[in-house]
Amino acid sequence: MERSRPDESRRRKLPAVPAVLLGALGALLLGTSVGLVSDPTRLVGTTGYVIATGLLLAMGLYGSTYGIELADLRRDLRGVVAAVTLGVVLKAAMISGVMVWAFDRPQYLVLGIVVAQIDPLSVAALTKDGHMSQRARSLLTAWAAFDDPMTVLLTLYVAGYAYTAAGHTGTPSVVGGGARGYALGLVLNGLLLAGALLAWWACGRLWPARREDEEPVRPRRPVTPLAVLVVVVMLGLAAANMLMLAVAVAGLFLRAPVFARPLARAVTGAFLLATVLLGLFVAQGVAFKPGLLLGGSAFLAQAVVAILLMPLFVRGLSARDRILLGIGQQNGLTAVLLALTLERDFPKTVGVVAPAVVTVNLLHYGARIGFGCWSRHRAGKKRQPAAGPKRLPRHPDPADRTPGGAPATSDGLRSSA
Repeated sequence: MERSRPDESRRRKLPAVPAVLLGALGALLLGTSVGLVSDPTRLVGTTGYVIATGLLLAMGLYGSTYGIELADLRRDLRGVVAAVTLGVVLKAAMISGVMVWAFDRPQYLVLGIVVAQIDPLSVAALTKDGHMSQRARSLLTAWAAFDDPMTVLLTLYVAGYAYTAAGHTGTPSVVGGGARGYALGLVLNGLLLAGALLAWWACGRLWPARREDEEPVRPRRPVTPLAVLVVVVMLGLAAANMLMLAVAVAGLFLRAPVFARPLARAVTGAFLLATVLLGLFVAQGVAFKPGLLLGGSAFLAQAVVAILLMPLFVRGLSARDRILLGIGQQNGLTAVLLALTLERDFPKTVGVVAPAVVTVNLLHYGARIGFGCWSRHRAGKKRQPAAGPKRLPRHPDPADRTPGGAPATSDGLRSSA
């Protein structure tokens, strides 16, 4: 009989690197290589660039909220609201405080806002592992999908103060619309959402999808071509006008079973394209020291908020889920777009945010792999109980014999003659 090698089982327990992570690394290197021989800043502000990046963001938002279980969302609604309001404010305050304390530059206040949000495209592409429960996954995806409006609101208030504190006069261009522009954006988001829901309902009434037994599906949804058309038109309008809140909410209601697999592939493709875009700006020059501190501060701020704040609003989360929410900070296309928006008023913002995004994601991937190894180690220990001393067979004592001469059994009961 062959003996198994002692290291063979350990090697089998090492987690394989997900293909999407290898693809992201290749996409980042590709984007950096292209950025070294071209200048992507010429594209910023053009119509094609705005629509393309808007489509990537819209795809990430729709894909992330599409996977949320509505029952989990209703049960943990208090936790979601706390995360996207109080959680975002606390994270931004902690990150900005560290950056201003370390570098004594008032303009660094805006950096905490840029990376305080969680990128929905990254979450949608990278939360398919088996470690996180469905409930915790729904919490994280809702957190990532709905924290952007609070980020925009913080930008309106903080950017003006940081602009003046940095010695500039006037009003920064990023808050040109002010509170009125923010309110108008909310109204337009509401109109787009209402139009999408109305079109979905109308198509479902006129041309309902049917099962194999020809019975109408309830709740009614449109047949596949019409369902795809409604979603595509909604995503196009949202990308052209940056109405992302409507897309995030629509993902909770505009659902069809045939969407699942193509949507997962589309989200992964959008994530890789966004990583290429990030590489373009990484190649233009980065500030490593502020970027590393910014990324590390964002990752730790997420851990503090998730582990300390979430248990106050969400009951019954396991220790595993609390840890996974704590290492759930991910940044990507959203942070890059916010940095590009602030670049005109706060120069070199992109040069700090780009390495911070890479730092946050490396910390996230490393923490996930480490947690996976630790979980497998703990599971292996539970499956292999400690071997105790071998029990020798008990020889019957002459005093334990029955009157007929039969010995007693090993459990102390007399055997029948």
